[in-house]
Amino acid sequence: MRSSRRAGTAIVALILLVATTVPVFAAGPIFIPMISKGFQHQFWQTVMKGAKAAADKYNVVMTFEGPPTEADIQPQVQMLVNAMAKNPSAICLAALDTNSVMDQLNEAIRRHIPIIGFDSGVPNAPKGAIYATAATNSYNAAGVAAQKMFPVIKDKIMAATASNPVTIIDFNQDATSQSVTDRGKGFRDMMIKLITTDGKRSLSDIKVTGNPAYIASDSPTSGKAIILDMVVPASPRDTDATNTAQAVLNRVKRDNILGIFCSNEGTARAVLSASNDGTALPTQYPGLVVIGFDAGAAQKAAVRNKYFFGAITQDPYMIGYDAIELAYKAINGQPVSNVDTGAKFYDTSNMDQPDIAQLLYD
Repeated sequence: MRSSRRAGTAIVALILLVATTVPVFAAGPIFIPMISKGFQHQFWQTVMKGAKAAADKYNVVMTFEGPPTEADIQPQVQMLVNAMAKNPSAICLAALDTNSVMDQLNEAIRRHIPIIGFDSGVPNAPKGAIYATAATNSYNAAGVAAQKMFPVIKDKIMAATASNPVTIIDFNQDATSQSVTDRGKGFRDMMIKLITTDGKRSLSDIKVTGNPAYIASDSPTSGKAIILDMVVPASPRDTDATNTAQAVLNRVKRDNILGIFCSNEGTARAVLSASNDGTALPTQYPGLVVIGFDAGAAQKAAVRNKYFFGAITQDPYMIGYDAIELAYKAINGQPVSNVDTGAKFYDTSNMDQPDIAQLLYD
């Protein structure tokens, strides 16, 4: 009799341990809200399509929402608050500002609600809050942009002097989103590497300047021949981004700007808005090399017309799909880990190829 009691006690303890460590299905349908950074970019519409496909596959209820713009941090916080009030099975979150949702992240830990990051994810979240993230390796993807730009401007880089300096613009929409900041830093670091290896220039020739969030402790900051300007508008809003793009274009001749890297769809659109949909780029700024990020109809047209040298595309469909799939697995207690959804460079030579064309949303 005593051994039976011991066995029963052990079974109860085991059940309690599992209940407190493994997420389980709530009664009723599985509910997974997805909270994105915004809706103003076509990128998010394609993320939503991928998420819907995965939701259909796994027979889960999925909602998708985001604030009007990527500057609207508080509305996104409220969306997360509202989602958690509905007792979700899991949440997929692309945080605009982790610090602003820290209370909700800690609550999710207490309630054992799995959170899956997507796109930029949720950087610096409390330990245990984020089970996995579905995203492009933005740092590496932006490095590809530098690799594509450098050969075009290499000769001018090598010829630059303190009395006749050159400038490269690293144009980023904000200094808070991890995906955007990773891209800015990835382009910066790869460009510096190429300048000092293939370009055979010294770090002492280079000056990284501009927004402090994009200047690392080991960034060269004293050079006078090659200026790498880290540009961020006053806010992520389209009007501020366009005004900043116009200011950059106004400096092209004065500062001998060789190239502009636009780290997301918003900054690419801003350059196009400031240049009459790109038509002014080859005529008013001949030789300027512009490389964008993401897709959208306007940017695709700029690449096709050779106003832009090219662009980097993510796979937004798979970002959405993988986020829901990771959430579904986490709900079932299956092990999950980060997924790199990939990125590719496209230009007029390959943008109609099937493997690239499927990634170029409108």
